[in-house]
Amino acid sequence: MAQLSVDRDFMPKKKLGNTFIRFLKQWDIQLMVLPGLALILVFNYIPMYGVLTAFKDYNIIRGFIDSPWVGLKHFEMFFNSPDFQEVMRNTIVISLLKFGIGFPAPIILALMLNEVRHMVFKRFVQTVSYLPHFLSWVIVAGMVMSMLSTDNGSVNMLLEKMNLIDEPINFLSLPEYFWSILVSTGVWKEIGFASIVYLAAIAGVDPHMYEAAEMDGASKLKQIYLITLPSIMPVVIIFMILAIGNLLNAGFEDILLLASNPILRDVSDVIDTYVYRVGIQNSRFSYATAIGLFKALISVGMLVLANWFARRSGNSLW
Repeated sequence: MAQLSVDRDFMPKKKLGNTFIRFLKQWDIQLMVLPGLALILVFNYIPMYGVLTAFKDYNIIRGFIDSPWVGLKHFEMFFNSPDFQEVMRNTIVISLLKFGIGFPAPIILALMLNEVRHMVFKRFVQTVSYLPHFLSWVIVAGMVMSMLSTDNGSVNMLLEKMNLIDEPINFLSLPEYFWSILVSTGVWKEIGFASIVYLAAIAGVDPHMYEAAEMDGASKLKQIYLITLPSIMPVVIIFMILAIGNLLNAGFEDILLLASNPILRDVSDVIDTYVYRVGIQNSRFSYATAIGLFKALISVGMLVLANWFARRSGNSLW
């Protein structure tokens, strides 16, 4: 028993020694990691020191160090702000709409493309669906504004030709249309590129499983439900965890460009645009930092909670 105890105590040291020896043998390969680590350190970890701005009354003249500490003052200001409920409502609703529609959309597209046997048509659809991802939101917003314009906009012209409306509708000035325009535009822009991972996962499914299911009389829908979806479920769960962690990122560029009309502020003002409008443009840097830190803490909490639930199914980030 004593000998066994000594061996167990020695194992961590021996494992650590083997790791160090392997590191020395692979020093040239390990050096290739240094640029990536330096990039993460400079742009991700060193700036974390600036989070302390949320707990200070930052003054650009007095500087960061000499600015007085105010504790949770800026957090309380945000929670007591008359805009808090509206901003949180818009953020949560837009995020849930994007998640509920935008997350399953690429999975459905990948399942549909997997069933296409005409390779020329399949590649054409893939290329057309991928292309919008590489367009900036400035171009996409310009296209949407042109299509929805009351002056020779294609959507209004089509609705008039079909006798569905009597006069053009200014879609981007009516709050009731904004959420649907925003979400549908985002799905159209990202659905093709997001489906690449799911297509790759589907390509790794053993084809013999489909052959056996077909011999047993399973239809295409049953094969998708019983073989394809369970096979790619680990990938789906991982991306779902990441999506839940980013749930409060309702958007910035798309909302800022599509909601240029102040009339839409009641339905378009989310945390990111509110921080930019109130915190950055008005030079309230401590207030903006406090709101950003609040959003980050909520996002980390949701990420940990989603990962905890996913771990019960055997698939998790850690």
